[in-house]
Amino acid sequence: MNTHFEPLGENFGLFVCKEHSFGTDAFLLSDFSCVKKTDTACDLGTGCGIIPLLWYRDFCVNPKNVLAVDIQQKAIFCLEKTLEKYDLKGITPLLCDLKDLPKEYNDSFTLVTCNPPYKKEGAGILSETAAEKIARHETACDIFDITKTAARLLKFGGRLCLCQRPERLADVIQAMRKAGIEPKRLTMVQKNESSKPWLFLIEGKKGAKPFLEITKPLLIYENGEYSKKMRKMYFGEEE
Repeated sequence: MNTHFEPLGENFGLFVCKEHSFGTDAFLLSDFSCVKKTDTACDLGTGCGIIPLLWYRDFCVNPKNVLAVDIQQKAIFCLEKTLEKYDLKGITPLLCDLKDLPKEYNDSFTLVTCNPPYKKEGAGILSETAAEKIARHETACDIFDITKTAARLLKFGGRLCLCQRPERLADVIQAMRKAGIEPKRLTMVQKNESSKPWLFLIEGKKGAKPFLEITKPLLIYENGEYSKKMRKMYFGEEE
């Protein structure tokens, strides 16, 4: 399979391919999830593994272990190649449809993350390749499949963190609550101070009581340059 190496800093990187790369939203979700060393985590639709690999990038905040799930063989191949390069033992790749995850994983995780398809099935122009269709459109799974799966994977009080486009906010909250995951924290992401949000990040807790904290918007740029928050995510600089 045709892959190439993409650096994530001076001493770390990952293998990607044309079909399975990453964007700013992966950095945002990885940071927003606030992973802890005590977490047992599962990343659904992991692609090249960017989100769990960002947790391991600095080798200081990595969780206890991570299950990285994807339905596409090429995505898992990219991740396996990165794990082999760095001899990383804490991340376990799994080729599987998230809807079909074995029952042995039920009630096993304190954190589930997912960077889901942003477009409903039938909405907009379908992407050209099968990989792009799965990544961008709800053809293989929808938000209700994701929250239902997360609910059975999570322990009581466990967290689900995901990102989505602002126009899908009502869908996400509805799906979370239907699965018994209460939305607890919401952050809107803006290009700059004067622009409309282009993404939101949301955290829900399994079995929690209603109370939603809406944080300050996260700005990608300030004064025409990356914000302090983004420089920390991209380059490890202190805020």
